[in-house]
Amino acid sequence: MAFPTQRPRRLRTTPAMRRLVAETDLRPRHLVLPMFVKEGAAEPVPIGSMPGVVQHTRDSLRKAAAEAVAAGVGGLMLFGVPVKRDAAGSGGTGPGGVLNVALRDLRAEVGDATVLMADTCLDEFTDHGHCGLLDAQGRVDNDATLAVYAEMAVAQAAAGAHLVGPSGMMDGQVGAIRGALDDAGYADTGILAYTAKYASAFYGPFREAVESQLRGDRKTYQQDGANVREALRELALDLDEGADVVMVKPAMAYLDVLRAVAENADVPVAAYQVSGEYSMVEAAAANGWLDRERTILETLTGIRRAGADIVLTYWATEVAERLG
Repeated sequence: MAFPTQRPRRLRTTPAMRRLVAETDLRPRHLVLPMFVKEGAAEPVPIGSMPGVVQHTRDSLRKAAAEAVAAGVGGLMLFGVPVKRDAAGSGGTGPGGVLNVALRDLRAEVGDATVLMADTCLDEFTDHGHCGLLDAQGRVDNDATLAVYAEMAVAQAAAGAHLVGPSGMMDGQVGAIRGALDDAGYADTGILAYTAKYASAFYGPFREAVESQLRGDRKTYQQDGANVREALRELALDLDEGADVVMVKPAMAYLDVLRAVAENADVPVAAYQVSGEYSMVEAAAANGWLDRERTILETLTGIRRAGADIVLTYWATEVAERLG
């Protein structure tokens, strides 16, 4: 009987050996915690479809942010849940809007100890739930929306955001925001571009989290899940317009897109492990179908292995504390 001379198993024999030869690492600095803040909330509001995630009050947001920073997370991504909405999404641009108030709170709380990121999009603030202004026919008006995104980004920079995150998938959004930030004196504020954001079914729980008013869908401006070459076209445009970081969203169903973007980007690459991905694991674990801790680490390691330098995940603080 011939025995193999090549035995890859030799490098798997002990935890120390596996750690020594690991090709992909996962550290707290790679993780960003998305957070929701609800205007006027007296206490945190649990999000039913996202066990363990809440809509924060201003006070609980500061506390949770401090805990995340203490755990070593790389950044915080903030979303606002306003009391009132209108067709123009005006709550997103005013200094008294919930998101801008919360940014000032967090900048005062954590300063530069982490990277504060803001969702630069109108969907949380519009009474129709779309990511931009609507024209007379009810279609999203790309170019009119750019002017509002520019105003919103400047307001977020003034409130303390280190990175603004245009997530609406409007053509030209990165360039419009870069020009507005530079003109307003915020040349050091970076842009995290949602470069490949797909029209995905995995966003369902998020819509509960932000109390979305969406009617219809976003397929006319978010990407078609069948396409990867289109993502590379979007990448080239975002880089040309001045994106500092680029992102793929969702993560787990689009690891091939993430790999393609990572292989072609000359800036850091992020991926967003979205609400539906989080909720699937939590539901399966609650039913005893999956080992929760192992599954969380496996999914995050897979996203890193596919090419993400940064991973947005609702488990960021928990995983950062576990990794130490």
